[in-house]
Amino acid sequence: MTSTVSSPSRTIRIGSRKSQLALVQTHWVQEQLQKHYPNRTFEVHTMSTQGDNILDVALSKIGDKGLFTKELELGMLHNQVDFAVHSLKDLPTNLPEGLVLGCVTERENPADALVVHEKHKDKQLDTLPPGTIVGTSSLRRLAQLRHHYPHLEFKDIRGNLNTRLAKLDAGEYDALILAVAGLQRLGMAERIHQAIPSDVSLHAVGQGALGIECRAEDAEVLELLKALEHKPTAQRCYAERAFLRELEGGCQVPIGVQTVIEGETLTLTGMVASLDGQRLIKDTTSGAATQAEELGIELANKLKDQGAQAILNEIFAEIQR
Repeated sequence: MTSTVSSPSRTIRIGSRKSQLALVQTHWVQEQLQKHYPNRTFEVHTMSTQGDNILDVALSKIGDKGLFTKELELGMLHNQVDFAVHSLKDLPTNLPEGLVLGCVTERENPADALVVHEKHKDKQLDTLPPGTIVGTSSLRRLAQLRHHYPHLEFKDIRGNLNTRLAKLDAGEYDALILAVAGLQRLGMAERIHQAIPSDVSLHAVGQGALGIECRAEDAEVLELLKALEHKPTAQRCYAERAFLRELEGGCQVPIGVQTVIEGETLTLTGMVASLDGQRLIKDTTSGAATQAEELGIELANKLKDQGAQAILNEIFAEIQR
């Protein structure tokens, strides 16, 4: 008897943003599913999101909840696509009613990367001279780097990866901070000058992993997606997302994490920092990997006890001005 998932009757429609990186990631998912289910048909449907369309305003000023996901989520809810592929770091921790995180893929290196202009090729992050102009659109990266390197200058940068690199090469910036995983997926690993150590910059929640979102009631798609699920990555990311959710922080708040699984034990490190980098609260917790979300909540409350909520309240007030 032919199982439901291998039945060729239904074409599965995959939603994706139109950016180069999003399409590379989505086509990878399509290819992997096609290998597992050669008799099925998987089609990619692209959409533009608010985050793609507004490129002249800092991300933190145009809202952070669903900036790169809302249009894709509406597509699923209106039955235009069956699931959507996201960089998991872009996916809000609270999903719309009727949608779920159906799958988390194996994580690439989640570290941040230093990319430099040619004139600084002999430098590392800790040897860049005072006044070096560093481009980043992430408040998380900004706060941590200001904390460790107050002598550097930071300037907002938007646009896709090629646009940002072109601005760097043209001399508008001396260096950029980007994600190692994104550069690797686009075949630009040679631009990674330095993978920034976690003791300097904890990465974003979910960074380096893909999250596949689908309708909660679509049992057929949920079954199909099991082929791509990577349990250790999922456990790590569930811990990170629970930590972020408990702190009520969006992707544009200075919250960083790092997770490690050794045997059956998951260790989660988390950080909250003020925008100027002067206050940075960091702590760690460990426990059973099967209790990932509980560990995330536990660590969030540890940081709240140390003053994290006051810092976040100040940041929310400042962003909303």
